[in-house]
Amino acid sequence: MNANMYGQPQPPQDAVSGEQYRYALTNFRIAHEKVEQQRKQLEEQERQVAQLRARIALLEGGSNPSIGGHNGNTVDDFSIKNSASQLDKLINRWAADVIRAPPVPLQDLCAAILNDIVGGLDVAQIEATPMQVQSYLRHAMAESISEGIINCLIVTNSTEANIQLTRIHEHIFARDPTVASVWRRQTFSAAVDTCTPEMSLSILYEQVPELMKKLNGKIPASGGISILESAYAFSRMLHGSGSPSSDAFYRAFVPELGSTLYPRQIELVKRCLKSERGELDRVGATIFPGLVKVSRAATPIPGMEETVQTVVRRAQVICECAMGGSFVPNAPYDIQQLGAGVPMLPIPSMPMGDVLTVPLNGYF
Repeated sequence: MNANMYGQPQPPQDAVSGEQYRYALTNFRIAHEKVEQQRKQLEEQERQVAQLRARIALLEGGSNPSIGGHNGNTVDDFSIKNSASQLDKLINRWAADVIRAPPVPLQDLCAAILNDIVGGLDVAQIEATPMQVQSYLRHAMAESISEGIINCLIVTNSTEANIQLTRIHEHIFARDPTVASVWRRQTFSAAVDTCTPEMSLSILYEQVPELMKKLNGKIPASGGISILESAYAFSRMLHGSGSPSSDAFYRAFVPELGSTLYPRQIELVKRCLKSERGELDRVGATIFPGLVKVSRAATPIPGMEETVQTVVRRAQVICECAMGGSFVPNAPYDIQQLGAGVPMLPIPSMPMGDVLTVPLNGYF
C-alpha cells in the first residue's frame, strides 16, 4: 500500500491500461450495432404485419388503402377530375410535340390517323392543318386509352390474360355486383405496378397500327413520362379502389368523329359558332374520353337484369367549326358502332348526372 508524505496510506486508484480501454470501447460499439440491427428487424416485422392485416381486410371485402383517390379509400369526383386533368395535359403536350417536329409530313400523319379511327375513308387527297392533326392525334390517343386500358382490366402483362380477366369480371358483375366489386379490388391489389414496353406497344399497335408506323414504333411520352403508364395509373385508380356504391364500376366512351354534339355527353373545349347561331354542328375530335359509372338498377324488372349508367365526366370535344372543317363525311351517330363491351350512351335529353337503365344482356 502506498503512503503519502505524512505516512498515511492512499486508496488504490481505478486505472486501466489503454488496451483494456480500447477492448471495452469495441465491445460497447458492437453491442450498440446489434441493438440497432434488432430495432430495424422489429420495424420490418411491424411493417410486414401491417401489410398482412391490410391484405386480410382486402380479402374480407374491405378497402385497399394503397389504391384509391386522394383520401386513400374511395374514388370521388375530385379524384377523377384531378387525375383526368393531369392525363389530359400530358396528351396535349405530346400531340403538340409531334406537330412541332413531325416524323412524316402532316398530311401523311393525318391520313394514318383517319385510317385507324374511321376506316374506309378516302384519304388520298388530304391537306390537313397543324391544328386538325393535333386534334386527331388526341382523338386517337383517347380511343387507345379507352378501349385498350380503361375498358379492359389491365392486371398482367399478358394481353390474353387481361382479356380473360375482363370477361370473368363481366360474368361476375352480371350475377352479383357486390362480389364483382370485391373481386376487382382483390385482383388489382396483385396487379402489375407498370406495363412493360412490350405491353404498351401491343395495345398501341392493336388500336392505332397505322399511326404507330408513322411514329416509328415510339411509345407516346411527354417530358419523359409515358402516356400509357399514366393512363394505366388512372385506370387502376378507377377499378382498384373501393367505392361508396360498391356495385359500380367505370367505363370510358369516345364520341365518334362526325357524330352529333350531345350536350349531356360532351363538353366543348372551344366555342362553337354554329351552335351559337342555332346551326347544326358535329364532333370534330374527342380530345379526352368521358366516363360513365355502371351499376345495377335498384329495383330491376322481374325477369330482366338491368344496369344504370350515369355520366360522371363528359367527353372533352372540339367541334368541326372550331377545327376549321373535317374530313369525315356526314354520318348519323350510331350507338351500336361503339363496339362490344363499350357502354351505351344516354339519350340526348338526359341531363348530366342522370341515369339510363338498359338491359344487362344488351350491355355485355
